[in-house]
Amino acid sequence: MLAALDPKTWWYTARAAGIVAWALLALSVLWGLALSTKAFGRTAPPPWLLDLHRHLGGLAVVFTGVHLAGLALDHYVYFGTAELLVPFASQWKPDAVAWGVVAMYVLVAIEATSLLQRRIPRRWWRRTHYASFPLYVLATVHLATAGTDRGVQALQWTALASTVVIVLLTLIRAAQAADKRAGRAERGSARVRSAVADAGQATTPAARSASTRSARPSSARTSSVCSPSVGAGAPSSAGVEPNWVGWRGSRV
Repeated sequence: MLAALDPKTWWYTARAAGIVAWALLALSVLWGLALSTKAFGRTAPPPWLLDLHRHLGGLAVVFTGVHLAGLALDHYVYFGTAELLVPFASQWKPDAVAWGVVAMYVLVAIEATSLLQRRIPRRWWRRTHYASFPLYVLATVHLATAGTDRGVQALQWTALASTVVIVLLTLIRAAQAADKRAGRAERGSARVRSAVADAGQATTPAARSASTRSARPSSARTSSVCSPSVGAGAPSSAGVEPNWVGWRGSRV
């Protein structure tokens, strides 16, 4: 059945799957930026919006696989395992193909960490997810240099428009992140100033006097009542025997 197909079928399949994979990747990046910049509102986005972002990335992986399969089955230009998986191994436009090979690995890494998001530290997922930006650049350069349809104006304008929107949303996201960091720093400075002010109030003379009075033991404050004075029979420094008359009544 495969032999009965037009010899160009797999070439067309590879070309179409490559364009669709790039479009899905661009939509996934745009959707993720729209969610992170809260373009859909300040409240938390509905779960289906997040699911759509994940599904777009997953479909990009699927069509990348179809793209590779079409290249392997096409016999006009030879693409073996090494040519598909090793950068610069292809004899046909090695530089242009290398952009696509590297982009494929980055895409797989991003999707793998997204699937393992609940099993790995969040900082790992976040740092890997930032690779979506260079991934888009790699895939777009591969489309513009290796793609047979790179001269189609509709595709050129689509790539240009998506790139402009991604750059604008990225700048907005960076500005929002800078404002958030500045807000956290200002709140931290306010807490430090409040703590310093409280410490300064605690060192004023009135505060020190109040602190001294509160720290004075109760036995010291009541010694004049509970202890006999020298005149009432307390022992003097000269060793005179105390006279207990008046302390407990008459001496027995």
